[in-house]
Amino acid sequence: MRELLKVEVPISPEGWNEETQEFVDPETRVLELEHSLVSISLWESKWKKAFLSGKEKTAEETLDYIRCMTLNEVEPDVYDHLTRENIIQINKYIEDPMTATVLPKDKNGGKSKDTPTSELIYYWMIANTIPVEFQYWHINRLLTLIRVCGMKNNPPKGHRSKGDIARSYAEINKANRARFNSKG
Repeated sequence: MRELLKVEVPISPEGWNEETQEFVDPETRVLELEHSLVSISLWESKWKKAFLSGKEKTAEETLDYIRCMTLNEVEPDVYDHLTRENIIQINKYIEDPMTATVLPKDKNGGKSKDTPTSELIYYWMIANTIPVEFQYWHINRLLTLIRVCGMKNNPPKGHRSKGDIARSYAEINKANRARFNSKG
């Protein structure tokens, strides 16, 4: 399922035509945007850095990501007409979780040791047998699905009693004494 955002970008304001003595409707263009793994992959191939690194992007990098998100053909100068409201709308769309699923925070605050790049996310998809068509899902929804797969495939280890742990260590020590022919 493709979760697109349509953004109406004003190209020229409403005006008055002196010749016809009529009001002229404002001219706009519509950007059809998709915040997906495909968009991120396009951006990373150009900028050679992880999009999801958590590091702030320059205005140029941000504008280029909007270009990478664009699915429809538009004139290149359309991006020069993006308004503050357009940017706010795009940022809200990018930050939207796109799912009702709420996952518990990881022990490390939700941060992975790996900085997720598009290739790592593709690997997670393959490892979890997630169909390649899901690369067009909103990235936040796809990452939630990957986390759900990880949680279901690797349920948390149960808590062991101190006695159980002590018995386990005693068995390991006994096996090691026999293996190494030692008394200690």
